[in-house]
Amino acid sequence: MSSKQNRVIGFWRGWSIAVGCAIGSGIFMMPTLLAPYGMLGLGGWLIAGGGSILVALTMAKLVKRIPKTGGPYVYVNEGLGSFPGFIIAWTYWVACISAIAGISIAFVGYLGFFAPTISNSPIHSLLASLILIWIIIILNIRSLENSSKFQLVSTLLKLLPLIFIIFLGAANFNIDNLSEFNPTDLHPFSLLATVTTLVMWSFIGIETATVPADNVVNPQETIPRVLIASVFTILILYILVSIAIAAIVPASELIDSSAPFALAATKILGVTGGTIISIGALISTLGSLNANTLTAGNLSLAAARDGLLPRRFILLTSKGTPVFTYLLTGVFVSILLVLNYTKGIVNAFVFMAMLSTLSTLIAYAFCAIAEFKFAQVEKKNQTRNNALLLSCGTFLYAFFAIWGAGIEMIIYSLILILIGTPIYLLKK
Repeated sequence: MSSKQNRVIGFWRGWSIAVGCAIGSGIFMMPTLLAPYGMLGLGGWLIAGGGSILVALTMAKLVKRIPKTGGPYVYVNEGLGSFPGFIIAWTYWVACISAIAGISIAFVGYLGFFAPTISNSPIHSLLASLILIWIIIILNIRSLENSSKFQLVSTLLKLLPLIFIIFLGAANFNIDNLSEFNPTDLHPFSLLATVTTLVMWSFIGIETATVPADNVVNPQETIPRVLIASVFTILILYILVSIAIAAIVPASELIDSSAPFALAATKILGVTGGTIISIGALISTLGSLNANTLTAGNLSLAAARDGLLPRRFILLTSKGTPVFTYLLTGVFVSILLVLNYTKGIVNAFVFMAMLSTLSTLIAYAFCAIAEFKFAQVEKKNQTRNNALLLSCGTFLYAFFAIWGAGIEMIIYSLILILIGTPIYLLKK
């Protein structure tokens, strides 16, 4: 455990970690993904926000029980045992890999604003994505210090395009551009389940506030406040941004856009507006790309140190970075991109976002079960009853969002778990 002198992360720094990691590529592509679902689709933000509050409260309980560095993996490993712990380490790693692939696709979508030939050609888009991820992989292998400095700068800059779009939407609100309530043939419940899983991608990352617990001032009190404040900050920003863009750009145009923020800004301010937003989106997605790469490397390193992954994952460079796990991450991301770029930019992004979200939702569900198990053995009182209800609510929300992903994505996730299981069996 770190000494009090080393606990440098207070409320605002913790808040910036959670908000900085959650706000990335998701919101910059979400107006396009939500456009086919009409105004009812915006209800997904409220459900995902409410569910994220349940997740945050559950994580806050777990932090108080186990104030250790490691986040969801540590809670599940200590609460449910080594095999569930391995499943979370593995699926969370897969979530990071899928996120890296999805974010690189979003980056290329906005890069297409400056070089249309890139986003219009599947081959050019694929090559640009591959070059991007390997630059980030090399950056993380070479130096953790440079990677963390880069992350700090990009986080500070990423809120500007969101605030800019909200301002443009408020100043140029056109109610005629808003789509109909439910333009699909889906039952409202099914539509909301699907949309909730989609928008959950934009909330994924709030749990990162629990990871550096050893460096947080009074983690049992600070981290719960950080988690709740982060969810409300993100929810308010996302709803305002979605309404602003829907009021500027007709749904028929949004559906086909790979850079909806730039499209909205261009309609009001011409090329200058599109340029400003595209640069902001590129900085934001780049920061998220780096954060997920950093997380993927260090998560698998932690699991390997606990004996859940082969010792090769512990191999470090002279700078102390886990070179093997970064290289393996790069290879897996490259394979995912090659396999799915035939879908086109938007559809490929949806696939990666769904896969990453589903993998993280599995971690949330396991954390809820771990919290239920911890609470079950406590002395019977109202606090224990509240903890049991909270863990059940979190599990049901995670299950609802997992169901919304559809059977194809669930099968993919189960296959990924099965692929990882032999690694655990070999280690044991």
